Amino acid sequence: MPSLSIIIVTWNSEEFIEKCLKSVFDTRGSTDLEVIVIDNASQDTTTKIIEKFKPEVRLISNQANLGYAKANNQGIEVSKGDYVLLLNPDIELKEICSKVMFDFMENHKDIDALGPQLLNPDGTIQPSCREFPDFSILLWEFSGLSFLFPKNRIFGRWRMGYFDFQSPREVDQPMGSCLLLRRKVIQKIGAFDEQFPIFFNDVDLCYRIKNSGGKLYFLPEAKAFHYKGGSTQQAKPEMILSSHLSFFRFLSKYKDGALNRILLYLSGILLLVAALLRIILYFLKTVFSKS
Repeated sequence: MPSLSIIIVTWNSEEFIEKCLKSVFDTRGSTDLEVIVIDNASQDTTTKIIEKFKPEVRLISNQANLGYAKANNQGIEVSKGDYVLLLNPDIELKEICSKVMFDFMENHKDIDALGPQLLNPDGTIQPSCREFPDFSILLWEFSGLSFLFPKNRIFGRWRMGYFDFQSPREVDQPMGSCLLLRRKVIQKIGAFDEQFPIFFNDVDLCYRIKNSGGKLYFLPEAKAFHYKGGSTQQAKPEMILSSHLSFFRFLSKYKDGALNRILLYLSGILLLVAALLRIILYFLKTVFSKS
């Protein structure tokens, strides 16, 4: 029986998956682990690359792209470890990252979820935790106050601009791109909510952990490179719409009452307008880059 189950969901991830899998085995230390990759009908050479790592890697090939949440749930369902490490294919674990995270959780039984320090490819620190979003976050984002005052504890709190990401601390939401979970907490609150197929599924999961009385933690001693957007940026307009819709679904899932319904209506309008503006900007950039 493995102590740690590592679950990776791929979709056209040929650029990253080999480096990701190699880092998994290079940084495992003495941890007994199983690696499960769920491929969402990749059209490139992703599955051929994964095949090279058999039998150490179990590959589950879907006939269609089922989305990130559903594919991860597939992996969680068949996994056996006491801990589950959710890993994006554009993550490269550094040094003995998975062992450091595993050992920390073993020694801190009160912590249910743990995220490492994420690094950009050039080695600079990548902000990798956020506070939970609410209606005020939309106001700060659309007014531009979050960009004018990114380190302010009110206006910049969603992205935690006030935090240097160099010291360990309890947080609301470590990024789902590299997230270690205690199996007991998954059994308690459930896995991913599949109404969030790509975006905000990690936010929702962390929110449910926190609401159940669980603790989530950021551990900078564990480090990993993150080559951002390895899968989600391949279909930009669709991803923009999906992310804004998921933001709206998250707010509507947890905000009840008459006042919140009014705020939810206004938030929906703001998110729709913002999505359309981002899509227009995307196409303008595409046109001008070609010319």
